[in-house]
Amino acid sequence: MARNTRINHRIKAKEVRVIGPTGENFGVLSLSDALKKAEELGLDLIEISPNVNPPVAKICDYGKFQYAEQKKEKVARTKRHIVEVKSVQVKIGTGEHDLELKAKKVSEWLKNGNRVRITLFLPGRSKYLNTTFLKERIERLLRFLTEEYRIIEPIAKSPKGLSTFVEQAKK
Repeated sequence: MARNTRINHRIKAKEVRVIGPTGENFGVLSLSDALKKAEELGLDLIEISPNVNPPVAKICDYGKFQYAEQKKEKVARTKRHIVEVKSVQVKIGTGEHDLELKAKKVSEWLKNGNRVRITLFLPGRSKYLNTTFLKERIERLLRFLTEEYRIIEPIAKSPKGLSTFVEQAKK
């Protein structure tokens, strides 16, 4: 809930578009008329959209308004998904079955909405092998993925060898 929500006499605009307690539109009223209308109904005048011209204000009970805003925020927080970066590492000689197992795990992570770093680990002299051959080794793993994916970063050299980032393809 925004702490800077203005109510009643704290509203600075000269005119406001007023919405009634049950959602009816009272139109654009001067601030004093809107405050009188709210006072007649025994409720508060709450500025909802201060950035539009004229600002929108609603006549309702401020306590109920705060409660509803807190509930909306709580629901929004629970629906938020933090994207994690998972990592999987393969070597040049990794067998087909092992690649299938790693691809299954990567597909699972992609389905959960995570990003995945796929690293081809190159120990010693294998760092100097033909780059197209090394890229093909990573692409072997990508072929086993069951989930639709898109490559965020193309295959490039990294401190451990070659790596790429993938994420779930937008549907």
